[in-house]
Amino acid sequence: MPSASFSSSRSYVRRSRRKGGHRIPLPSRTQSSEPCESVPCPNNVTGSAMAATACAGPSGSGGGGSPPVPAAAAATTAGHHSPYDLRRKSPPAYHEPGPSGTCSLPARKRPRTSLPQGVDVCNVSQYLQYELPDEVLLCILSHLTERDLCRVAQVCKRFNTIANDTELWKSLYQSVFEYDTPLMHPAPCQFEFVAPDECDADNPWKESFRQLYYGIHVRPNFRSKKDSRIKHFSTIRAALEYVEERSGVTCSSGGGCACGAGVCTCRRAPAPPPALLFVHAGLYQEECLAIDTDVQLIGCAPGNVAESVVLEREAESTLTFAEGANRAYAGHMTLKFSPDATSTMQHHKHYCLEVSDNCSPTVDHCIIRSASVVGAAVCVSGAGANPVIKHCDISDCENVGLYVTDYAQGAYQDNEISRNALAGIWVKNFANPIMRRNHIHHGRDVGIFTFENGLGYFEANDIHNNRIAGFEVKAGANPTVVHCEIHHGQTGGIYVHESGLGQFIDNKIHSNNFAGVWITSNSNPTIRRNEIYNGHQGGVYIFGEGRGLIEHNNIYGNALAGIQIRTNSDPIVRHNKIHHGQHGGIYVHEKGQGLIEENEVYANTLAGVWITTGSTPVLRRNRIHSGKQGVLEENDIFRNAQAGVLISTQSHPVLRRNRIFDGLAAGVEITNNATATLEHNQIFNNRFGGLCLASGVSPLVRGNKIFSNQDAVEKAVGGGQCLYKISSYTSFPMHDFYRCQTCNTTDRNAICVNCIKTCHSGHDVEFIRHDRFFCDCGAGTLSNQCQLQGEPTQDTDTLYDSAAPMESHTLMVN
Repeated sequence: MPSASFSSSRSYVRRSRRKGGHRIPLPSRTQSSEPCESVPCPNNVTGSAMAATACAGPSGSGGGGSPPVPAAAAATTAGHHSPYDLRRKSPPAYHEPGPSGTCSLPARKRPRTSLPQGVDVCNVSQYLQYELPDEVLLCILSHLTERDLCRVAQVCKRFNTIANDTELWKSLYQSVFEYDTPLMHPAPCQFEFVAPDECDADNPWKESFRQLYYGIHVRPNFRSKKDSRIKHFSTIRAALEYVEERSGVTCSSGGGCACGAGVCTCRRAPAPPPALLFVHAGLYQEECLAIDTDVQLIGCAPGNVAESVVLEREAESTLTFAEGANRAYAGHMTLKFSPDATSTMQHHKHYCLEVSDNCSPTVDHCIIRSASVVGAAVCVSGAGANPVIKHCDISDCENVGLYVTDYAQGAYQDNEISRNALAGIWVKNFANPIMRRNHIHHGRDVGIFTFENGLGYFEANDIHNNRIAGFEVKAGANPTVVHCEIHHGQTGGIYVHESGLGQFIDNKIHSNNFAGVWITSNSNPTIRRNEIYNGHQGGVYIFGEGRGLIEHNNIYGNALAGIQIRTNSDPIVRHNKIHHGQHGGIYVHEKGQGLIEENEVYANTLAGVWITTGSTPVLRRNRIHSGKQGVLEENDIFRNAQAGVLISTQSHPVLRRNRIFDGLAAGVEITNNATATLEHNQIFNNRFGGLCLASGVSPLVRGNKIFSNQDAVEKAVGGGQCLYKISSYTSFPMHDFYRCQTCNTTDRNAICVNCIKTCHSGHDVEFIRHDRFFCDCGAGTLSNQCQLQGEPTQDTDTLYDSAAPMESHTLMVN
């Protein structure tokens, strides 16, 4: 149908008559309260009188003159209302005249089809155009097709106004398309439901009808009006075959047709939009659909459209887009793949939705469900595969939700991906998708899994409550992850392993049960400007020869160390804020290495930096303060609750040009046979002492200035106090400690020298060594109460290591 037929109600057809050499416009109901003033009819016949004239005819009683105008009829000419202020009083019923001039036959049974002789056509036209009540005209128009309705709108202004009535077009629209809300189609592969009161068009229902009119319909068991030009088919396959036949029609010049070749060679017209198929409510279980042309399939139903239109297959992929489907579309429907559990057919290559090489379809607002345990619900594979998948619900599938592989690309946005048996999203083999604003949650495996050189750009995704890591990177994969929130994982947040890479920038990583970030096995990601907080274990855990660049992050409130480095791992850690941890700030142990520079480490419960067990990191220009231990080269280390620097267990650090001061315990403590080189440091005003050395420790000390320390331990011992008085159980003063054989103390117990002299006088006691401890006698953990009035408490051992990560099970199944 020509688009001009759907012209707006503001575009009227201008008509006029000439009288006396002047052009007099026809009146409209909105222009005059008297429809016959401007264009007087012969004998000034009113609408009711015109009806009587038509009834009587020239041979009727009363002669050939005009009958008198009834009072009721005359009243109808007194004034008119707005076209939408419908009159409720209908004109007198039409009857055929009887022998005596009375009407005896109802109008609907009138046998003749032409006007009687002598009836002025002008009067009849006048009545139909200007006197017929609005509600009667609306009732008549409600039975017309869209084409006839548009023709009626071109008769006169009044007909145009009434034929553009919103409710009239809404009723017609819903009889054809069934939608509860107008669906706008501004461009190929773009559809949007718009509430009528939010639409810019004067008549949203008519405008939507105009935009969708070229579509054909798949509507089983539906019989359309005989005079309607809207095509209807019973199956999707039949509709697609019709589209294919139409695409083969040639133009009059013998050249390529616009339907197929893009530009018609005879008229040079631009290519029309892709064919549009409306799939109405129903369950479609016909043979699988393979789309390799530009065709748009959209669900069509009242209420929740996607739930009402279901495409389901038990063998082969439910819907496949292949090469050639560049402007194809599927939207607002449910796609299901439900393979027969008793079938012997393998379904590794069968999916609910499949997008293959060299095509770029749009999939929008679809519900996608797959019961296959050996294949993903959605598979995008091959070079040139570049779909747009948006606003879809890919959930409750028995394998991977979305699988992108083999150089495929595509944009995936605003999707709901949840409760899938394996990975929510799987990216491998140089696939490079763009994924934005997806909600990936409550998966029974990992949230997003990239591996075997998978790439991808992941932005503003919400990833949470997955059973394994929120985001896993493995085997050379190199994704870019920005502005995502990765939280409340049942294990960890991000897991990078087996030479994994990746850039994780400006993300929020929090409230995970294990470490916020795991890095291991020669992996080397970049972790930059993230907030890593409130983890139930550590913030960043680097182990098993892991590497990585950890910079400009805000790491706080984690239950274990903010950053933990162990087992030959060698990261670069710089410009981070590591604070308010429930454990230490940075913990380097078991031969951990790394460059740790220009970080601010403060307000942690234990050590600001803790280096132990043969570890050899390099620390430069860090600020470690208001925390509760310390560090190595050109640092200011101050106001820590425990030692400013604690060196333990075969470590060999170099402390050079540091200022270590105002600590609530010792400035530097070296224990457990560790050694160190201390050069040109300033150690002053620390409570327990400046430099405290355990038995068997012989550091190289030169050029240091150790002065003005408070030496509270020596003063307490000299004053006869239990050392628990100055340490409680939260710090560990260094002095001689003993065990009592009489009191059956174990290897885990230690007793200070004053308690040995007072509380255990005459007992069988044993000197152990000079080292860090707190007094168990004063703490009240022994059977006998401390006579130096120690406060009862309990011994506490802390698990320092974060838990090891769990790996996705996806590869074990696929």
